[in-house]
Amino acid sequence: MDEILRLLPERIKQAVLSQVADRWNDLQEIRLRLGKPIELNFHYFIEWINIIFTEKDSVFLLSQISEHSLYRLEDELREGYITISGGHRVGLAGEVNTVQGSVKQLKHITFFNIRIAREIVGIATPFISYLQDDSLYFNTLIIGPPQTGKTTFIRDISRAISDGEGGRAPKKVGIIDERSEIAACVNGIPQHQIGSRTDVMDACPKVAGMMMMIRSMSPDILVVDEIGKQEDVDALIEAILSGVTVICTVHGYSLDEIKKRPSLSILFQHHVFQRFIILQKNGDLFFNIEIVDENGRRLTSNLVGKR
Repeated sequence: MDEILRLLPERIKQAVLSQVADRWNDLQEIRLRLGKPIELNFHYFIEWINIIFTEKDSVFLLSQISEHSLYRLEDELREGYITISGGHRVGLAGEVNTVQGSVKQLKHITFFNIRIAREIVGIATPFISYLQDDSLYFNTLIIGPPQTGKTTFIRDISRAISDGEGGRAPKKVGIIDERSEIAACVNGIPQHQIGSRTDVMDACPKVAGMMMMIRSMSPDILVVDEIGKQEDVDALIEAILSGVTVICTVHGYSLDEIKKRPSLSILFQHHVFQRFIILQKNGDLFFNIEIVDENGRRLTSNLVGKR
């Protein structure tokens, strides 16, 4: 947790160390708001540190995040988050300047959310066999509401396919990591295990990144997080027509709900996906995993994974 602790002013760092103690594996977020106590989000409860986050603390935190140069992080600030070493992400909020409806600058940053990255190597291993037929992988859509582990799951799928886990032939994998969450690159270097034959297009818009990756790196498998917009769908179809297998995620609670979304309807009309992985929360530490084929036939029976 050194990457997290170095961001915090000394008095806050010591308070966090004292209160969290040996529970780092359960800590998900540290939220800091100007003029408010500090919030600790664990897997299954919330705690407060009765220390008020001050403007001086905010200046220190921003300086540590940016390594004393906010200017070099101008693009990331516009997106509202910064990825730091270890793959952890700091979400930012405050006053926003806009030009013609687009975000020009995030200033007077007074809200911080330090999201602690967790990679669970091997979580996808038991399910890889459902996603392929001999040496060919199926186009796959991973569906789940927030905080059900979609990104964790797709990251480990990328690693397993790239490394040829379980005696399978390793494949070239290309990750379009628009929000720097899958590989969590820092200065272009992945902070998570994504496989030995994986290439990453980091902080790149999905639509442009998919075609760039296909042209430049000729992947066998294209991995994309959080599709939803019409342009995402158009780019996916173009990628598939070029002969690439796609594995992607989407926010949703069920396959039926996803099928009703106008922007995604063409994907179902053309039977783009042969496999669907549906993730649902099962308590605070576990989730149910259901895998369905293109005909709606359930291939698993609510398998349980740990988040």
